[in-house]
Amino acid sequence: IVVFAGGSYLDWFPLRGLTSNNFDELSWSGKILDYFWHLALPVTALVIGNFATMTLLTKNSFLDEINKQYVVTAKAKGLTNRRVLYGHVFRNAMLLVIAGFPSAFIGIFFTGSLLVEVIFSLDGLGLMSFEAAINRDYPVVFGTLFIFTLLGLIVKLIGDLTYTLVDPRIDFASREH
Repeated sequence: IVVFAGGSYLDWFPLRGLTSNNFDELSWSGKILDYFWHLALPVTALVIGNFATMTLLTKNSFLDEINKQYVVTAKAKGLTNRRVLYGHVFRNAMLLVIAGFPSAFIGIFFTGSLLVEVIFSLDGLGLMSFEAAINRDYPVVFGTLFIFTLLGLIVKLIGDLTYTLVDPRIDFASREH
């Protein structure tokens, strides 16, 4: 996609930077369109990698749930395949996907962002943290580590809160320690 849409074949999207050379001369709406035009290929590259990983995680989760005993029991009761999948398998399989999503998302997004930032000549947190680690700039390393960790914790909190949406039987408030 990068080679065809932004490379030497079609030349639809730019391969470098976040703005055009005439960015200061553009109108307000032109600046927004120019910015999104430059982000099309980097975002597409990140989404394709994340989509493949999440698809694999979801597929494995569903295959594990389909082979469990309660699915065989539900089919033996005479339930249709659609009812078994959406009523029983989907809820339990999505719990595993939601549990694995935060770590997969943060890991893939920030690991892939370094490569995308290098390929498309973008200045971002991934490249900044990598260069800071190479140059032993410890305040920047700790700052980016703090930001990445904070984002990871927020995404994990969102994942925990979506548990109750997927399966209302889960109630964090009733747990006693």
